[in-house]
Amino acid sequence: METKTSKNRATFSLVCYLRKSNVLKNGEVPVYLRITVNKQSVLLTMQGSVLPSLWSQAKEKSKGKDKAAKELNLYIDAVKSKIYQIYRELEIDGKPISAQIIKDIFLGNTKPDEGKTLVEVHTEHNERCRKLINTEYSPSTIYKFEASLKFLQEFMKKELDREDIPLSKLNENFIRQYEAYLKTERGCNNNSTIKHLKIFKKVIRIALANDWMQKDPFISIKFHLDEVHVDFLTMDELNILINKELPNKRLSQVRDVFVFCAFSGLAFVDVKGLRQEHIIKDANGRMWIRKPREKTNNMCNIPLLQVPQMLLEKYKEYPLGGQLLPVPTNQKMNAYLKEIADLCGIEKRLTSHVARHTAATSVFLANKVSMENVAKMLGHSSTRMTQHYARVLDQSIAEDMDNVEAILFKIGINKNLK
Repeated sequence: METKTSKNRATFSLVCYLRKSNVLKNGEVPVYLRITVNKQSVLLTMQGSVLPSLWSQAKEKSKGKDKAAKELNLYIDAVKSKIYQIYRELEIDGKPISAQIIKDIFLGNTKPDEGKTLVEVHTEHNERCRKLINTEYSPSTIYKFEASLKFLQEFMKKELDREDIPLSKLNENFIRQYEAYLKTERGCNNNSTIKHLKIFKKVIRIALANDWMQKDPFISIKFHLDEVHVDFLTMDELNILINKELPNKRLSQVRDVFVFCAFSGLAFVDVKGLRQEHIIKDANGRMWIRKPREKTNNMCNIPLLQVPQMLLEKYKEYPLGGQLLPVPTNQKMNAYLKEIADLCGIEKRLTSHVARHTAATSVFLANKVSMENVAKMLGHSSTRMTQHYARVLDQSIAEDMDNVEAILFKIGINKNLK
C-alpha cells in the first residue's frame, strides 16, 4: 500500500515481505511490515510466518488454502488497515507524522498526540501578555494571570492527581470542580472566584479561535457577581481625617496620599505613577491631571481642586525619583490607613480604594457633578461603570425632600390639617 501525496503532505507506504534470512525450525519465515514516511522506514514484526513457497510478494499475502493461511491474510489486512487509519488521523489533525510515531501508536508505546494542553496554552497566553506590560497590560493584571495559572495547576495536582490536561478533555464538570476548589481550598469569595474563572474562559476562547478544541466547556456556565458595597467617607469624616494631628511623618504622608486621591479620584496605582508630565495647565491657567489609567489605559481628565494642588506644592521638593507624592506599597498603605482610622475614631475599613469611592460619591456626585463628567474624571469607558460608585447620600435625600416640602407648603397642601 502506497500513498502518493501532494507537495505539502507526507509520502506514506506499507509493504509486507519475508525476511528469508530468518528461517524458523519448521522452515517458515517471519512476515514483516515496513512502514515508510517521507523515505524514512521502520520495521514491524508481524505475528505470523509462512513457507517461502506459499508467499506471494505481488499480493503481499499467503497463497495457502488452509485455515492458518486465511487467518494470516486476515491479520495482515487488519494491521495494514489500522496503521493506515493512524496515519490518516495524524494527517487530518495536522499532527507530526513519522514512521516511528505510527509504529509507537500502533504498539501502544505512546498515546496519539491529544493536541494542546491547558497549561501549555495558558502559559503561552501569559507570556504574550507579559511582553505587553505597560502598553496593553499593567503588572497587576499579569500577576492575576500568573496566579490563575498557579491555582489551576494546584487544583489539578491536588484534586485530579495530574500536572496538566489536554484541552479536548475539558468539560463542564472540570470547571465546576475547579470553582468549588477556589471557594473551599483557596478561600476565594464568589467575586474573586469569578475573576479567576473569567481568566480561564479567556484562555478557552483563544483555544476555540485556533481550533485547538471543538467544544466550549463554559457554554452552559453563567457568572453572577455579588454586589459589593465599598465604604466611602462622608465629608464630615474626611474633615476629621484631614485635621487630625498624627503622631509621625509616616502616617501623615499616607494620610496626604489618601486625601489627594479623595479629591482627585485617582486609583492607588495611578497616584503611585503620577509624574510631572501628567500635570497640565490649560489656556485659562487651570491645573489638570491628564493621565492614562494603568488598569485600562483610558485617559483621566481631572481638574485639580485646591486641596490636591496644596498637597502637590507641599511635596514639590520631596526626593521621590520622579514620583510627585510619597506613595508606599499598597500593602503598607492599607496597613497604615487602618492605624489612621483607629486614631481618628473612624469605624469604616479604610483602604486606598475607599479614597476613590469617596471622591466619586462625597466630593463629586454629592456636589452635583454629572455622572458623565465623573466617568471622564475616573477614566471609565461609560457611565455604566461609574454607577458602581454612585451612592445616594442622606444629605441628597434630605435636600430633595426639603424641596418637596417647600413645594407642598407653597401650594397649601397642609392648610386644612391644622
